[in-house]
Amino acid sequence: MAVNGIIAEYNPFHNGHKYQLEESRHLTGADYTIVVMSGNFVQRGAPALADKRLRAEMALRCGADLVLELPVLYAAASSEFFAAGAVALLDRLGVVTHLAFGSECGDVDALKQIAAFLIREPEAYRTALKRFLKQGLSYPDAREKALSVQFPPARDKTGTLANQIPLSKNLCSSPNPGESSLPENCGEILASPNNILGIDYIKSILNRKSSILPVTIKRKGAGYHDLLPAANTQASALALRQALYRGREPGQLQSFMPEEALALLTSYLAENRAVFPNDISGILYYRLLLEKESGYEKYLDVSPDLSNRIQNRLRQFTGFTAFCDLLKTRELTYTRISRSLLHILLGIEKGTMALGRELDDAPYARVLGFRRSAAPLLSAVKSHSSIPLITKLAGAQKSLPEKAGRLLSLDILSSEIYKGIAFGAVGRPVPNEFSEPLVIL
Repeated sequence: MAVNGIIAEYNPFHNGHKYQLEESRHLTGADYTIVVMSGNFVQRGAPALADKRLRAEMALRCGADLVLELPVLYAAASSEFFAAGAVALLDRLGVVTHLAFGSECGDVDALKQIAAFLIREPEAYRTALKRFLKQGLSYPDAREKALSVQFPPARDKTGTLANQIPLSKNLCSSPNPGESSLPENCGEILASPNNILGIDYIKSILNRKSSILPVTIKRKGAGYHDLLPAANTQASALALRQALYRGREPGQLQSFMPEEALALLTSYLAENRAVFPNDISGILYYRLLLEKESGYEKYLDVSPDLSNRIQNRLRQFTGFTAFCDLLKTRELTYTRISRSLLHILLGIEKGTMALGRELDDAPYARVLGFRRSAAPLLSAVKSHSSIPLITKLAGAQKSLPEKAGRLLSLDILSSEIYKGIAFGAVGRPVPNEFSEPLVIL
């Protein structure tokens, strides 16, 4: 049985996502596709546009067979931890043969080359990285510059660049490139967000010595940060969110979303309101006030400098996004700050991540939904998985070991916070996370 794994947010699901599902199945000949999807908070440190169950149904109606929730500890983390948690979850299911992801470069060999280099981290590279960080560059910029300055691109390449590794080849047993060998377009590759995620996925596969084979699909259409393009061109999820934020009706997005996904979103927004980053402003301000005197250094990604900046500027708080802009510096990017503030809001401490790593990043697999036709896949997972498959939340915490239960409690709390914001805004009772049904098609 060939099984694709896809790591996603689907915030919201668009034509590019459907293309990825279809193309990855074609490239690998997969019988089934498992999606590991962020829950109600996402990697850039913000609430998702719509509830996780709606987004899971979008995926199932457009080609996925099983959707699992990525624990919020990883869903709201930096690229490296996001990748580590998601890859661990797919790996520990025991049935996933391929990891398919989109990238701007579409060149899995180049991404493998950079990933292998970054795992080794030669001393000269580490020295250069520290130097550029001390000069005030953000980590992504310092990494890119350290690679380009200390290790110029190799003049010669071995092997043919392709969209995927041969299906029979184990990534972990493939030869490593030379210490100073990097793709000619290394700097360009590291300047694009999906390429960086792809590199971190491959690093996680290598670190785990997993047999999962990475496959990349070149992204089409507009870039991640581009505004809504002309009709009949693929748009990014960010562009779609911004369009809705600016008052566009869901029906005006029909050129950019599959019919099934658009129908679900339209029906959902007829009764509910889309959730945007500033909707967490009030509860975040309250949380920041509570801990102003003690500071925020115990929370994940919060440095002493950022903690001081938050304390000193809290009286200038006018909203979540404006506060992120106010705190931003050359060293601290907007995304790093937004994630840090979200960690404070959700109570995600540095020790919480340490606990996750201690538990091998994925101590359970929580099901959001599946297709009935995927019954053989579910049977295979139950037979081969090294972690429990959670289909009913009630009783799950008691059945898990105590430490794993603490991570599940964090998932539950984050969902309850999200629903309080989403449903309270329209005057509807907040659904109980324990009684929410699975999406079954």
